[in-house]
Amino acid sequence: MHCNMVQTFLQKHRMLTLHTLFWCSYFLLFFYQISGPRGNEQPRAFAEVFLNASTHTLFLMSVAYVNYFLFLPRFLSHKNGLRYALEFLVGAVLILIVYVILKRWIADGYTHKAMFYYNHRFPISSFVTSVLTASFVAVLRFFTEWKDLEEQRKELQNEKLSAELKFLRSQVNPHFLFNTLNNLYSLAYSMSPQTTEVISRLSQMMRYMVYDSNHDRVALEREVDYMQNYISLEKLRLNDQIPIRFEVEGDLGQKKIAPLLLIPFLENAFKHGVSNTNPDSWVKANLIVNANQLSFEVANSISVQAGTAGSAQSGIGLENVKKRLELNYPDRHKLKISQDNKQFTAKLDIQLA
Repeated sequence: MHCNMVQTFLQKHRMLTLHTLFWCSYFLLFFYQISGPRGNEQPRAFAEVFLNASTHTLFLMSVAYVNYFLFLPRFLSHKNGLRYALEFLVGAVLILIVYVILKRWIADGYTHKAMFYYNHRFPISSFVTSVLTASFVAVLRFFTEWKDLEEQRKELQNEKLSAELKFLRSQVNPHFLFNTLNNLYSLAYSMSPQTTEVISRLSQMMRYMVYDSNHDRVALEREVDYMQNYISLEKLRLNDQIPIRFEVEGDLGQKKIAPLLLIPFLENAFKHGVSNTNPDSWVKANLIVNANQLSFEVANSISVQAGTAGSAQSGIGLENVKKRLELNYPDRHKLKISQDNKQFTAKLDIQLA
């Protein structure tokens, strides 16, 4: 539990943690660098080295964060590079002057014994180091802000995808209901004794649509049951006069799939390929599950009455399912639709997980 609290704190204060680690690392490295003796000099006292490293690190932090909190936001606001360079230069030089005065006073109290701090190389090297460090800290800001923007973009994209999926799923229900009620109307109009069976199967299907289809994934077995009920309704409507075959192979257990994703292919087959007046009509469907790979193929005869209406690009259902496949299984599906004068075929391969 303690580890989780620490991890949560670090994630929440990622920027502060990153900067703290950077400055602690820099301080320790600089402390180690100046702690050793130079030439024949005696090792310097810990307090002296610590004070030297502290003032140096504080100088760099001052330049870096004046730029970070003052000059850089102003530049991002007015987008004037020359103005930003002049502001940064003036600010860095003023801080450098204070730093040089302070270092000389700490080093020897202005007695000129520590000649290194009175050499022109000291302020120049300090200035160059401060510019490089301020640039690195500014890059940290751009990196973290870019990462935050990427996370926000992904979150917005996920919300958009979720909204699109809900919209597309909502289109499935009225489309199916319209077709099924037409079937039920035909049976009731002819006073078929099978009407009650149709109502019972329709009730099971509606229960699946209302409760199960609201989830992102459903059991593949439930989806197959739904399709089998749909085919049973079509067989009843057609009085078993049309050859209809639906075969399922493989182990469906523990497999999940996006709900109501496969039924549009069957709906399309019966809508465009089956006619009571055409004895040569037929529908064949085959679903194969091999490990996490699902293959679903639906083929149907082309009804003369449907004409070109059964083409690969027609139908609300197929266009809907294409969009849902892109949203649910990006780069994990392959849909091939083909048609000739006698047959329309749709073959779908999905990598379930």
